[in-house]
Amino acid sequence: MHSHEISIRVRYGETDQMGLVYHGNYPQYLELGRIEWLRALGISYAEMEETGYILPVTSIHIDYKKPAVYDQLITIRTHLRNIPTVRISFDYEIESANGEILATAQTDLAFLNSETRKPVRCPEYILKKLRD
Repeated sequence: MHSHEISIRVRYGETDQMGLVYHGNYPQYLELGRIEWLRALGISYAEMEETGYILPVTSIHIDYKKPAVYDQLITIRTHLRNIPTVRISFDYEIESANGEILATAQTDLAFLNSETRKPVRCPEYILKKLRD
């Protein structure tokens, strides 16, 4: 299915007193992966919000395998799990530059109307891009 990857360097402020990436920063890495996945598809998250859609996270699961550390180059791989309906689901791998898996994760998000906050189906323009 549709996948995307982005590499970033761990910043000092993302680490804890032990010099390891603080566990609470991993959801931000996942968010970056999703936003860049959308961008690679030709969709700006900001433009999606302007057209009346928001995507709150409804479920997140992270398995920490090995710690990431300051100044380490990591790659976030984002995989679409299935064609979205009212929900969109992703699987992730966070990997070190030498190919070690540092974490795996899954998220589910719901498409909501930004005004009513009620669930809506995935916008047709996203589905069209996934079919192309």
